[in-house]
Amino acid sequence: MIYLPILVFALIYAAASFVWELPLLVAGAYLVISLTCFVAYAIDKSAARNGGWRTPERTLLLLGLACGWPGALLAQQWLRHKTAKRSFQQMFWVTLVANILGFLWLASRLAVR
Repeated sequence: MIYLPILVFALIYAAASFVWELPLLVAGAYLVISLTCFVAYAIDKSAARNGGWRTPERTLLLLGLACGWPGALLAQQWLRHKTAKRSFQQMFWVTLVANILGFLWLASRLAVR
């Protein structure tokens, strides 16, 4: 059930690609930034375990907002990181919704007509 947002976004993305003929660069951006976000979570999780320098929560949230939220969601589940802190989770879901709304707005303007 926790992976439902990724499935829903994949369907939204597919529909937007069909309707607006999105450039492949958009999918590439989501892929690269999601991977970057996943790595940032992994580094932060390692630092949390070892008492090292932590990645600021703001940075993790901004990476998620900037198309990295699928990677963040996977990292949260697979690494069991940042799932218990309620304030972080609330902001994470706000950034997820904001990204999807922003995606739809930008996709409609980037459309190849």
